[in-house]
Amino acid sequence: MSWAEYVEKTEWKNHADLKAAFPSADYVGNDRYVFNISGNKFRLVTIVVFFQGFLHIRFVGTHAEYDKIKDIKNI
Repeated sequence: MSWAEYVEKTEWKNHADLKAAFPSADYVGNDRYVFNISGNKFRLVTIVVFFQGFLHIRFVGTHAEYDKIKDIKNI
């Protein structure tokens, strides 16, 4: 099952639920979470609003591209 398929079927109620499923995910503020993909070669930045069951992908790119983002909280 892909990451996207898993997330579509999952209903996280809070930060603890998300971290239980993806321990390496990092909360970076302003409802943004960063997921490491493919052995940390890529980064996925999402907005997660738990009470609405909402996840929106804001960025997908290499670790090097991610490092160039100046304001991750507002991407």
